[in-house]
Amino acid sequence: LYLKGIELLGFKSFADKTRLTFEPGVTSVVGPNGSGKSNISDAIRWVMGEMSAKSLRGANMQDVIFAGTQARKPLGFAQVSLTLDNSDHALDIEYGEVTVTRRVYRSGESEYYINGASCRLKDIHELFMDTGLGRDGYSIIGQGKVNEIISGKADERRGIFDEAAGISKYRHRKEEAERKLLHTEENLVRVGDI
Repeated sequence: LYLKGIELLGFKSFADKTRLTFEPGVTSVVGPNGSGKSNISDAIRWVMGEMSAKSLRGANMQDVIFAGTQARKPLGFAQVSLTLDNSDHALDIEYGEVTVTRRVYRSGESEYYINGASCRLKDIHELFMDTGLGRDGYSIIGQGKVNEIISGKADERRGIFDEAAGISKYRHRKEEAERKLLHTEENLVRVGDI
């Protein structure tokens, strides 16, 4: 599993459609301060399901949409597509190449796609679960996050280790099943009262 490419359109400083292609090995993105280097890692985290605008260095999710300049009008949406080589089937999907796309409009509406097929955000989270990728993954550690991990609470560190060990998917499913059982139990109590 490796990152083959990313395509950005209207995401933060990327007003025009921009495609970055990566080959296996080490890739470096260099440039002066303010040139948008961090916006690339923000775009990767965002398309993999990051929901915290603060983590993306914004106040709300509409802040990821190109806001315009004196020479250019603001755009109405932002879109990022992430293409991964899945020939080793590290992702639990039958395709050898997987493209995940996320789009957000100024109105607040969001759309999610896996290989061009519309899906839910939950589907994207489940696709990346236990791979080290995704919103809770350890593969992308942003500025200041190393210190936060080291000095963080035990529960926060445990989440990182669970993801690395490949058990976070099962923990998530267990918690979801427990919530459904609790809801069913509450419904049975109501039926008994009636």
